[in-house]
Amino acid sequence: MKNYEYILFDLDGTLTDPKEGIINSIKYALRKMGQQEIQELELLTFIGPPIQHSFSEVCGMNEEDVTRAVHFYREYFTENGMIENKVYSGIPQLLHELKETGKKLFVATSKPTVFAKEILKFFQLDHYFTEIVGSNLDGSRIDKKEIIEWIYQKYLQFSDGEVVMVGDRSHDIIGANLNGIESIGVTYGYGSKEELEEVKARYVVGTVEELRTILRLESTAKV
Repeated sequence: MKNYEYILFDLDGTLTDPKEGIINSIKYALRKMGQQEIQELELLTFIGPPIQHSFSEVCGMNEEDVTRAVHFYREYFTENGMIENKVYSGIPQLLHELKETGKKLFVATSKPTVFAKEILKFFQLDHYFTEIVGSNLDGSRIDKKEIIEWIYQKYLQFSDGEVVMVGDRSHDIIGANLNGIESIGVTYGYGSKEELEEVKARYVVGTVEELRTILRLESTAKV
């Protein structure tokens, strides 16, 4: 295993479990759009990918309807959904230990940067990260490849083999692959082992403790 110096974390399904807030926001948006609610399994597929893609692909919305749905989604999410969320057990201790050992930590999320920063501030995790990078509210920079690339270009001290992306869905791994960096898929979030292995994650782990092992932290302390 390599000794990664720069570690990029996805947010939803990797650092926090956003299920309640995201599902409630989707249901609110669909009601405001006058659309029928969708099944639970389909709702869960919204967690991770850009919300614009999910409204288009899962609900079959055209561009205009996607724009309206995103507006309603954010209306609920801003007021309630952001805090209908919880941090995965063991994550605060993991981030603390990584920071203490001198690692440079980043968040690379498809969620708008402004929301990601508010969530991490609410849970008192924001201070662990060199930078929190997400998409823009105007719908630009929503692809994980672009988000990782933006971080990579800004921090030019990155060198081959020192960087890893940690995420729970295929688009996290694909974004890492397209930027030529290694990846760790986590199945305690919303992606399956099969999904992550299919897109060639370098490692696939099922728990935060296993993630700590891959990141070369020997302590077994938990939060």
